[in-house]
Amino acid sequence: MANHLTDQPTRHWTGAEQPLTGIVHIDGVAYRYMGGYPRAVPAMKQDSLNVEATHTVYVFEAGGVKLELVFFTPAFPQDLDLLSRPVTYLTWNVASSDSKSHKVEVLLDVDGRVAVNADNQQVTWGRSQVAGLTVLNIGSRDQQVLNRSGDDLRIDWGYFHLAVPKGEQASLVASSQAIGEFLKAGGLPASDDMDMPQTPRDHAAHLAVVLPLEVAPGQTASKHVLLSYTEEYAIEYLNRKLRPYWQSNGETVQAMLAQAETEYTALEARGRKYDDELDGDLARAGGAGYRQLGMLAYRQTLAAHGLVADLDGKPMLFAKENFSNGDIATVDVLYPSAPFFLFFNPALLEAQVRPVLEYASLPRWRFPFAPHDLGRYPLANGQEYGGGEQNEENQMPVEESGNLLILGAALGQAQGGAALGQAQGDWHVAKEFWPEFTKWAKYLREKGLDPENQLCTDDFAGHLAHNANLSIKAIEGLGAYSQMARGLGENAVADDYAAAAKQMATQWEEMARDGDHYKLAFDRAGTWCGIRFSGSIFSLQRYARQRLPFT
Repeated sequence: MANHLTDQPTRHWTGAEQPLTGIVHIDGVAYRYMGGYPRAVPAMKQDSLNVEATHTVYVFEAGGVKLELVFFTPAFPQDLDLLSRPVTYLTWNVASSDSKSHKVEVLLDVDGRVAVNADNQQVTWGRSQVAGLTVLNIGSRDQQVLNRSGDDLRIDWGYFHLAVPKGEQASLVASSQAIGEFLKAGGLPASDDMDMPQTPRDHAAHLAVVLPLEVAPGQTASKHVLLSYTEEYAIEYLNRKLRPYWQSNGETVQAMLAQAETEYTALEARGRKYDDELDGDLARAGGAGYRQLGMLAYRQTLAAHGLVADLDGKPMLFAKENFSNGDIATVDVLYPSAPFFLFFNPALLEAQVRPVLEYASLPRWRFPFAPHDLGRYPLANGQEYGGGEQNEENQMPVEESGNLLILGAALGQAQGGAALGQAQGDWHVAKEFWPEFTKWAKYLREKGLDPENQLCTDDFAGHLAHNANLSIKAIEGLGAYSQMARGLGENAVADDYAAAAKQMATQWEEMARDGDHYKLAFDRAGTWCGIRFSGSIFSLQRYARQRLPFT
């Protein structure tokens, strides 16, 4: 969370320290390349940082050596097994920057806090042999699997693994003395710590590796390791514990790590090609600034999700609200991220909406509108936001009903390659959950044009009656329902709801117009409708004037 990788300790997204410390010896002189400590060790000069879809690349220089540090996660949305595989490759590429030969040793030290929520939790550690790998492991002693939910929390069941290829000629140790011994003697302690369990606060064992590299002029020396955090169960959905998707076929941790190492070279090449192609597409579409924003959006959109397998093996993808309410599968979070998944792999959007639709079809969800969420991460056992399943207080009836109707139509078009408004497509989600979509469309037809006092996705702004933005959402929701009906061969229903949406769009423009702009609320002159809906407003204007078919 700094401009340079050596400015401060590495952290969890909540800000809690989970230090990965990197120190390099160059001809016997120590420099830091990762982490803020120890401060007595000078930091290498960071020359550059490049963030791509699957790679983060830092370049450092000191002591006549150029060090390229590469984090690579093969997060390909088109490949669910790889997307779910919990492995990041860390690679050191070292070259001479002064045309001289150099002796280099790189240290990576992993603090025990990486495996727990708080530094007062006791941890245990160990060493495993896997085909082609030596693996150091650390995890909480108590392993309280899926025992609580919330926002500012870190996983504390499962194990962090530092997996080192046996061909890298590395030294490994589980010891809290690794950094001190490396700085003093250039090596590691001779023995693993065995006095466990301990807490990270009490200097519990760190996991550490030292990799030697010989640097000759004009050549690059490379070494890599695998970083992994595995959990037996990742999500609880309607009181059933679900495993990560990569385990849907019963794959073991050791088999997963071994396969990941075997595929390293091929995946690295595939990732570079993928990054370059996406980079070029984004730059051609909008220039260098757009390319950078697009790469960041790619990383950000994928980050806060858990991909699991249902009991029948179907993929389920659960989003988490971060620094908000900690909610899981929030519909007005799924909705704005949907274009990403529709573009890269619509099956992942279905994997997000299916759990919500299944929940909404149960008798326990007794409302005529769609739910807001499925609980708090990682427990998706039923809505907890607002009135939950008990009452309509602090719900988002128009917001979420419109969202799911629009997403249902988008899925049918994207999965089946249908043109907008056409019957061709894959409408299996619409068909399976047609009673729910129909119920919500009826609700929006009755309540959506001039919404009652209620929340929208901007719930921090509080309740607002006669919300023009929500009205747009309702109108487009009805248009989406019309498209789904057309796709299912219900042409009379499709015509009826298309006509209703068209009429409501004409009414909307009359109700919302306030001189040279549109109102935020129909009864409040001098307010302004949200700019992010401007595209929708424009389409509604054209539609109301019968210049284009409703899309």
